[in-house]
Amino acid sequence: MQHYSPRRHAVRAERRGGARYLLSLLAVSVSAGLVALTLAVPHAPATADATAPTIASRTHQTFVLAADITPVTTRDGFTVTLPPPPPPATAATGGRTAAGAPHAGTPDPGSAQAIARQMLTDRGMGDDQFDCLVSLWNKESHWNVYAGNPSSGAYGIPQALPGSKMASAGPDWADNPATQITWGLGYITGRYGNPCGAWAKSQASGWY
Repeated sequence: MQHYSPRRHAVRAERRGGARYLLSLLAVSVSAGLVALTLAVPHAPATADATAPTIASRTHQTFVLAADITPVTTRDGFTVTLPPPPPPATAATGGRTAAGAPHAGTPDPGSAQAIARQMLTDRGMGDDQFDCLVSLWNKESHWNVYAGNPSSGAYGIPQALPGSKMASAGPDWADNPATQITWGLGYITGRYGNPCGAWAKSQASGWY
């Protein structure tokens, strides 16, 4: 059993006071450190910056792919557009029709070629057939109504053999280009179907 001692009690009280002081000092230091840390590291803003771009705002984009890539048209809001198809093969024919005849262009008004073009139009034939006809009769007579072949006896723009065959189209067959063209187109359509058919025959064999 210990006896109460005023001196010992005073020492103990002094020690307890010192411990409480140290604990208070430690608490103040920790609190100051937390405040400093909070000020050094800023918090993220509560609301997003309205001016910053977001992926969600891009609702539509367009891409152009090569023709050999399979398009994807309904994925994630993107639209894929293929380029237009290449030009048709006729663009690479070097100014010639499918039958190989060069383009004749627009004939002079009132000329034999203008008469022939109108007759072809009346028969439902287009410029491709006109191109073939121009090439064919350029080769035969150069569209000369009086052209004659002394060897064979062929005559006129279509080089009818003999020339008198064209009388079936009109009595003025010897000097009227319209009469000669009428007979020549009748002969061509009856035998070859159209001028390009006759041109192909002429190219293959030298005559039609």
